[in-house]
Amino acid sequence: MTLQELYELGVEMGMKADPRGLSSVKRLLEKRKKSFADLPEKKKIFFDKESFTNPYSDSRILFGDPKLLVKKVMVGIDADGAEILIADRLNQKSEGIDLVISHHPSGHALASLDEVMDVQVDMFAQAGVPVNVAHSLFDQRKSAVKRKIGPINHSQAVDAARLLNIPLLALHTIWDNVGNHFMSEFIGKKKFDTVGEILDAINEIPEFTEAVKGKAGPSIVSGSEKSRAGKIVVSFTGGTNPSKELYVEMAKAGIGTIIEMHVPEDAVLELRKLHINVIDCGHMAADSIGANLYLDQLEKRGVEVIPCSGLIRVKRIK
Repeated sequence: MTLQELYELGVEMGMKADPRGLSSVKRLLEKRKKSFADLPEKKKIFFDKESFTNPYSDSRILFGDPKLLVKKVMVGIDADGAEILIADRLNQKSEGIDLVISHHPSGHALASLDEVMDVQVDMFAQAGVPVNVAHSLFDQRKSAVKRKIGPINHSQAVDAARLLNIPLLALHTIWDNVGNHFMSEFIGKKKFDTVGEILDAINEIPEFTEAVKGKAGPSIVSGSEKSRAGKIVVSFTGGTNPSKELYVEMAKAGIGTIIEMHVPEDAVLELRKLHINVIDCGHMAADSIGANLYLDQLEKRGVEVIPCSGLIRVKRIK
């Protein structure tokens, strides 16, 4: 496969798994093309034309020739300068790594993280939160996320990749969408009375089984094993966590249990007051699910995978 083909496969999988639905995502892409057409010429030079075909600004080829033939990849949940150096060192030992793939973004893919958060508006609207309320609260949250990320040295990993000539690809919301779809289907096929029953079921998923062995598995951070589950929502995508104010709206919408990759402490404290149960699945294990489903497709196409940096590799295609 070429680097471009790896990238396009990710975009395709991410769009098919998008909680908004494929038709809604395609309409979004058409709207972006129209927005570009309506811009004055002096602003068109700054427009991200990649967004015409890829709705996820945090998932991009960060360095490398798209025509590069890729036979072996090193893949981690995070890839910064250290992982780039590791890949270079392994290549000195004749490992033959053609590409590093990171889940968490860097470079312009990190700087634009706030742009992918709109997916959560639709997710919470589907869960019962009025769409106008969800939109307003996410606008506020997006601004806060952009201000927080703004001062970061976004280009550090990309600069390291360029200096060592190690191609680098980031697939963030794409893998999160795939993992979110997997978890939503897994939970949706079962009936649960208590939060403990949900936790037991989640721990049967191989990535979480391994994480439990490593003391980083799922846990109940609000509620208890005996708490009644109520309406269950999986929240594995959308760039980053919602604000605690949105969690309040989720309580109003009648949501009983939230299944998250990770939950900020201020949100946990608020959710406890609202009697909403929360299962924190553990960040690395949760991120590994979407990664693994994508990597299975790479291996199916003959690409060799070397896991690193927090990825719990589980193969579902033999």
